[in-house]
Amino acid sequence: MEKLKGIPAAPGISIGSAHLVGKEEFNVAPYKIRLQDVPVQIQLFEDALIKTRKEIVELQKKISKDLGRDEAEIFDAHLLVLEDRILIEEVILQLKKEHFNVAYIFQEVIKKYIRVFSRIEDEYLKERISDINDVGRRVIRNLLGEKGISVQNKKEQFIVVAHDLSPSDTAAMHKNKILGFITDIGSKTSHTAIMAKSLEIPSVVGLEIATSKIKNDDQLIIDGFSGLVILNPDKDTLKIYKKKEEQVKKITKKFISLKSLPAKTTDDKRVRVMANIELPEDIPSVVQHGAEGIGLYRTEYFYMNRTTLPTENEQFEAYKFVAQAISPHPIVIRTLDLGGDKFLSHLEVPREMSPFLGWRAIRFCLAQPDMFKAQLRAILRASKFGKLKLMYPMISGVDELRQANKMLSECKAELRKKHVDFDEELEVGVMIEVPSAAMTADLLAKEADFFSIGTNDLIQYSLAVDRTNEKVAYLYEPAHPAVLRMIKKVIDDGHNAGIWVGMCGEMAGDPCFSLLLLGLGLDEFSMPPAVVPQIKQVVRTFSFADAQNIAIGAMKLSTAKEVEEFTKKFIEKTEFQIL
Repeated sequence: MEKLKGIPAAPGISIGSAHLVGKEEFNVAPYKIRLQDVPVQIQLFEDALIKTRKEIVELQKKISKDLGRDEAEIFDAHLLVLEDRILIEEVILQLKKEHFNVAYIFQEVIKKYIRVFSRIEDEYLKERISDINDVGRRVIRNLLGEKGISVQNKKEQFIVVAHDLSPSDTAAMHKNKILGFITDIGSKTSHTAIMAKSLEIPSVVGLEIATSKIKNDDQLIIDGFSGLVILNPDKDTLKIYKKKEEQVKKITKKFISLKSLPAKTTDDKRVRVMANIELPEDIPSVVQHGAEGIGLYRTEYFYMNRTTLPTENEQFEAYKFVAQAISPHPIVIRTLDLGGDKFLSHLEVPREMSPFLGWRAIRFCLAQPDMFKAQLRAILRASKFGKLKLMYPMISGVDELRQANKMLSECKAELRKKHVDFDEELEVGVMIEVPSAAMTADLLAKEADFFSIGTNDLIQYSLAVDRTNEKVAYLYEPAHPAVLRMIKKVIDDGHNAGIWVGMCGEMAGDPCFSLLLLGLGLDEFSMPPAVVPQIKQVVRTFSFADAQNIAIGAMKLSTAKEVEEFTKKFIEKTEFQIL
């Protein structure tokens, strides 16, 4: 028996045999072609590009239908590689110059691209290597008339073990056959992790030595909660994890049964447990899991995966649909949060050395008043069809809030002039995700109707840790005393000013942290829809007085590790200890 430690990518327990998916290397043999055969090779290349594009578009449609547009957007990068004129023209130029077979020429050009990207320090750009690899393999397979990775012939269920998995490889595998994913490389934000979460398949990534240690048909246990993989477990370990696996299924079923119950503590403290969504297509999951509304509607995804900006009317119809579908529950719409790792290819937004610290979110919107005001008018118009609230992302101080509200006031005046109805009492809030905003929350609270704490960014900005960089992932600590102190200050400042305070970062969906946040006085928790029932149960299991005592104890501790161990002691007394 051997234990391997990696990064938890998708929660759950899986037990099964290993199936290694080999890392396909580019290994096309060169051979000389005649001058008169060059046009034939060019046609062969163009046909392969067309066929590859068709495959990816069809796969994208399938993923969009099965999992949603957000997951399907992963393949946009693949299509961009296929349409890269510089790459295509270089292949044709080398073909005409060297007179080798086009499959070999294409292989060598792709290898050059991969070498260039591997030397780049930027982690986001480095992740594009997997996109180039995937597209390269597909094109070469089509040039050679070969088929790709397939597990169709396997009848039994199994755990996939790979150095890396491309999105298309992952999506092509049958969910009912796959028990889990294990990869040598990757992070919580890698494509494999994103797809595994969407498919709800337990996964561990970043194991480094998985493919060198694990052989086909080895018995494996995946603990997607802790990032642990156990190779060839002994009988006692197998028995323990089989019991855990059954408990997870039982408790998950119980959680879903709570969907119609309120999030209320044993001593009647009421909080709201809401859902985060990207697109209107996410609404069925929100309803299915019993969320009490939407605490974060990420509108930037409506702008992506298209060649033009959405019109005001398009946005109005989308916001109206969500408002009516969720009514009478509230929906908090976050204005456009582009930048960082989210870009629009059709806008001339310059790439920056430090994109997360650059021209993004409210900074970008204030510099693009026409685009920003079109969104504000669309939200205002939709507000009469449901209980909408509006909030601005990445506000760093009062001045930015005032600038944004000035544009909002102008939009209201424009609509009144045209006799267009909207909710005159529309609540306008601020996302607290920049340390300067947290430290001046008392000032912002005087001019905002509510706060929503975005812990994903607040943590990375406070601790100087890029949350997409696996090399410093160990420093990304939600329970760091500095983070907890800022959260407490924001909640206290908000309450002192008479406004409610929510949280829409991942921290709100963690059972241990949600209990601590409850004790700190958080009014609203917002998270991925599937997590809602679990957090409801945490709230319903404890008294508010107990949560307050836990928070008081946690705030006295010196390290994130101490805080986590302290809060876990209380969770371990309940059925949540295995989750």
